[in-house]
Amino acid sequence: MVAEDGHAIVYLTPEDWHVVADTLFHMELEDGVLPESIQSFRRKGDDQIIELKTSDGIIDLEMT
Repeated sequence: MVAEDGHAIVYLTPEDWHVVADTLFHMELEDGVLPESIQSFRRKGDDQIIELKTSDGIIDLEMT
């Protein structure tokens, strides 16, 4: 993980990245499943990055 000024980048294996993407974008999430600090999430960068907006800043999940 690399973090600076409220922005962090977390590098995941392709397998782990796809598990997170499937969970966020292809499953129906019940209330309370995600941590309360995650305010929103979206795909960006030609759908290769998952951006999590949190109460502390932005976390980008990228494949290694």
